[in-house]
Amino acid sequence: MKKRIWELDVLRGVCILGMVVVHLIYDLQTFFSLPFLADSQLFDLIKQWGGVLFLLISGICVTLGSHPVRRGLIVFACGLICSAVTAGMYFLNMADKSIIIYFGVLHCLGVCMLLWPLFKRLPVWALGLLGLGLTVLGLWISGNVVVDFPWLFPLGLVPGDFASSDYFPLLSNLGFFLVGAFLGKTLYRKKETLLPRVNPANPVLAFFTLLGKWSLPVYLLHQPVITGLLYLILEIL
Repeated sequence: MKKRIWELDVLRGVCILGMVVVHLIYDLQTFFSLPFLADSQLFDLIKQWGGVLFLLISGICVTLGSHPVRRGLIVFACGLICSAVTAGMYFLNMADKSIIIYFGVLHCLGVCMLLWPLFKRLPVWALGLLGLGLTVLGLWISGNVVVDFPWLFPLGLVPGDFASSDYFPLLSNLGFFLVGAFLGKTLYRKKETLLPRVNPANPVLAFFTLLGKWSLPVYLLHQPVITGLLYLILEIL
């Protein structure tokens, strides 16, 4: 984007902070056996819908920016790093197998960006309908379809015993991404803020804007930082 739209950075920053909170609660449960934190309704809300909002925002942004394939490759590579790190934690007996990220939010977002050139020339109405259709299909699959073959997990088709600490299958998340692209082509067709009278220099907005601008590094670095600090606390205690 030649000119960043501040409210999209703010929303992305809110999503990233939510993911940090989710991972902190997950680690507290793992290291300090505090399951009541992970059983709260707020935790479930952030975990289930924070990533959805992130995909919607990313769909909006892909219509405003350039080089989606290059950006998609970078994001997907970061997802592979997360997979490698979590697999290493399992093989080093630092966590059980459910810690492994097979197809997390970064894998999903990277693939969505890579696929965007196939959809970008669709009429706006077709883009919106396709996004809604894939969303509904994915939500139906997640509650009704179980398969024996384990290698369709990127699509959302998994065995009954499948577990992953971060899982965002293409169905229905590609749908959310395309709905975001529909919003980008309608609400943001002029490629400018929808809130011109709001001062983005407000300290709270500026904080979330900064988080949003640096969302990928924050996502990659926050978990090792949190885990390292908790291990340090455990050693001290």
